[in-house]
Parts: sequence; structure tokens; C-alpha cells
Amino acid sequence: MGQATVNAVNAESDLQLVASIEIGASLEKELQEKKPDVLVDFTRHEAALTNIQTALKHHVACVVGTTGFTESDEDKIKGWCKESGTPVLLAPNFAIGAVLLMKFASEAAKYFDWSEIIELHHDKKIDAPSGTSLRTAKLMQQMAKKRFKEVSGEKVLQGARGASVDGIKIHSVRLPGLIAHQEVLFGGLGETLTLRHDSISRESFMPGVILSIRKIRTASGLVIGLENFL
Repeated sequence: MGQATVNAVNAESDLQLVASIEIGASLEKELQEKKPDVLVDFTRHEAALTNIQTALKHHVACVVGTTGFTESDEDKIKGWCKESGTPVLLAPNFAIGAVLLMKFASEAAKYFDWSEIIELHHDKKIDAPSGTSLRTAKLMQQMAKKRFKEVSGEKVLQGARGASVDGIKIHSVRLPGLIAHQEVLFGGLGETLTLRHDSISRESFMPGVILSIRKIRTASGLVIGLENFL
């Protein structure tokens, strides 16, 4: 994702890449010397938290695609944003189609009482369930204003039925060859509805990343989700 972002930024005439930093390098030094307007972070949860705090101390806006943040983490970031007067975007997915899938799933959630999510990612993804699936389940629950019903049954192996988020079961698949994929399945009386999105290359995330870089400086505080910029 880092290399894809570098290539995408370099391809835009109105954007200038001033630094490319790996985990472990001195972000503080780069911020002091290069003075960027925006930091894009695709690292790991622990590193991202530190990077955000450091960037905000220098009043550098942040576009963050790293996932795994807890509500406590989000509260910390909100506080840092307020102290520095600088915005941060946390986006679990930058693909436009993935954002639309969340929107469509949220709308469908009002009409179905049973739903399950299958998310499939490459074998190097660390967190499970994915940030996208957790965000999808949260938006569905908010729109439906209800807890989804769970199908009862005996589990021969622990974990076979996935993790539950307000009654929505989430199943995580990790395999080489995958990039990022998600299915949201709804069940009703005599019918099912399936919504699916597939990212078949990391280029699918770049339009959302570029859009966020251009818009983040006009935002305020902590923004969660790319849909806020569409």
C-alpha cells in the first residue's frame, strides 16, 4: 500500500511527495525537515497511533488506512486533534466500491433481521475481523436500530460460527492470492440478498486515498470513514 500510494501521489500534478518513511525511521526528523501538509499512514496499529500523535504535534493532517483501532484509541485521537486543531481521517477502506457496499448494506439492514458477513483478505493482513467488516456491521446496526437475530445451533468446533457484532456474524478468511473482498448476506422468509465487493489490485484504493489527501485539510477533528468525503 505504501508503494501504491507513492506512485499515485507522484502521478498527480497538484500533489508533491516530500518523504517516504518506513516503520522505525525518524518521523519526527522528517516532519521537521520536510514540513508536509498531510501524512498518509499504512503501517500497523501500534505504530500508527504514535505516528498520528507525532504528526499532530507538528500540525500535519493525517490520512490513515491502518486498522485495528479501539474506541479508546479513537478517543485519544479526538483529544490530540482538539489540542492541535488538526484533522485526522481513519478509513478502514479507500475503495469507492467498498464504501458503496457499506451504504447499500446499511440500507438493506432496515428490511432484514438476519445477516452475516464474510471478509476475505491476503495472508499478510494481521487483524481479524477486518476494519471494513466491523465498520459495515456498525453502520448496519446504526441504520437498522436493532440487534440482528442469531441462528441457534450446536458448534462442533469453537469459532466455527464466527464472531458476533450485534447479532451479525463475521467470518474472516486469510489466503495468499487474495487482496480485499467482502460479502454481506441477508436472509429472510424464502429469500436471500447478497452484496459483494472485490478489490483485485491495490490500485482500487488509490482514488480514495488521493481524494482524502486533497480534502483532509478542510475537515475538522477526527473523521471516520471515506464516505464523509464523497
